[in-house]
Amino acid sequence: ALLLRLIDRSAHISAETPASCNMLEWCLPKDIDLEGVEFKAIASGSHRVTTDFIYFRKGSYFGLACFANMAVESMEERGARMKSVGILSPSYTLLYRYMSFLEHQVRLQLKSPGHYSPLEAFYEDKRALLPPSGEAVVCALPTSTWGAAINHSMHPEMKITHPAGCMSQFIRFFGEQIMVLWKLALLRRRILIFSPPPVGVVCYRVFCCCCLANISIPGVGVAVPEFRPFFYVNVADISALENELSYVACTTEKIFEEKKDLYDVYVDNQNVKTHRDGLKPLLRLSAADREKYRKLTEQRQMLLYSQEENGDCVSSEEDLFILFFLEQNNRIFQTLSEVAGSSDPTITQESVRAMGLDPHGDRLFLLHLLEIYGYDSLLVSEQLCCS
Repeated sequence: ALLLRLIDRSAHISAETPASCNMLEWCLPKDIDLEGVEFKAIASGSHRVTTDFIYFRKGSYFGLACFANMAVESMEERGARMKSVGILSPSYTLLYRYMSFLEHQVRLQLKSPGHYSPLEAFYEDKRALLPPSGEAVVCALPTSTWGAAINHSMHPEMKITHPAGCMSQFIRFFGEQIMVLWKLALLRRRILIFSPPPVGVVCYRVFCCCCLANISIPGVGVAVPEFRPFFYVNVADISALENELSYVACTTEKIFEEKKDLYDVYVDNQNVKTHRDGLKPLLRLSAADREKYRKLTEQRQMLLYSQEENGDCVSSEEDLFILFFLEQNNRIFQTLSEVAGSSDPTITQESVRAMGLDPHGDRLFLLHLLEIYGYDSLLVSEQLCCS
């Protein structure tokens, strides 16, 4: 667990001293490497918001931190006390279950600084869940406090557990553009999402983007880069992102837009854009994209009606969303496998329609897919060259 603090130094600005800085105030265990975590658990620009939460990565761990900003009558603190409390875990899938604890603890730290016993108790209770090779972590920074590390034997790419409402917000926000993000995610592109603080809801969009690329057919996708969630990133993560072949992340720092070598796709609000000429045609929706979105919307409405009329509490929008894209992806790769195993390994208009794609509008997407997933032996019918 960690506790971090943001200190305003605007009264002492110099060329060497920033107006504000993040400091690690407290953590457990004491001997874990937490270098740079103070800039991950508190997003750049957080001083402009009252509360926020943030998902991030630290090495092989994932973190969740809750931030709060409270006005105080203190010249030393420049009228504001800002802290963040967080936890680290080998898996991000269940971190949200501890959000209420972290929210409570950061409020406690703002009102009663230095009261660490609840964090210590939380760490002692949860650290036994860590694998022998891992270490539990609970830290405190004057601007942020985080709790203990947790482990769960889930495979994030197949068993992501989402906070309620996460997917429905994602669908409402992006609308038909979801289909563009789906293709780019399936092609394992580097996707960076920009938004000013608060950043918590944007971290959920990273969650949802990961779900778009799920495939459950054995052996498919094992040779392609893993679509890795980085969640919140800042300029301190530039060197790490330079080496990534595939990821989805979010940032509050506009300077990233200029660093085009770090990403393939830049998402600013609902605006999905790319500087790569080979990907620009994929930003246009095909007829099949619109039909898939219509079906997704229709299924959502049917589910909501069933929940309202019949009290169906078993099915959720999260399940519907994940399964919709999982089935679509499986449909594509099942068809490709069947064509590859046939006596005539040629992709025709009929086989493209069997995948749920548009023979003309999705031709470039399909060619990218064949290249990335290693279907080199397949031939593409000349029919797909004509629009």
